[in-house]
Amino acid sequence: MNTPANLRYTKDHEWISIEGNIATVGITDFAQGELGDIVYIDISSKGKALAAEEVFGTIEAVKTVSDLFLPVAGTVTEINPALESEPELINTDPYGQGWIIKLTVSNPADINSLLNAEAYTALVH
Repeated sequence: MNTPANLRYTKDHEWISIEGNIATVGITDFAQGELGDIVYIDISSKGKALAAEEVFGTIEAVKTVSDLFLPVAGTVTEINPALESEPELINTDPYGQGWIIKLTVSNPADINSLLNAEAYTALVH
C-alpha cells in the first residue's frame, strides 16, 4: 500500500495536499483497492462552500457506491476533468492523475488536525 509522507489523510480514506490556500483531494490507495474497479465519479459540489466532513460527491465502483467527505472546510473550485472519461485513473494513479477535486481552503491550519502517513497506515492495518 502506497501512503505518501507529504500528504495528510482522513479516517474516511481521503488524502489532501495543500499549497497556500489551494488543496487537492483524492482517495487513498487503500480506499481504491477496497472499492475495486471505479466506474463513475459524481461531484455536484463545484462552487459550493462546505464544512469539513461534509459529503462533496460520490464514487461508484462495480460493487458499491461510497460518499466522499471533504477533509477540511472550503469551497470546491475544480473537478478533475479527466475522471469523466477515465474514472479508472483513481485505481491506477490515486495520488497523481486520479485526484478528484481542488478547493480553496477556509483555514489552511485545519490540515494539521488530519492524520499523517504513519497514523493513517496504522489506522488501516
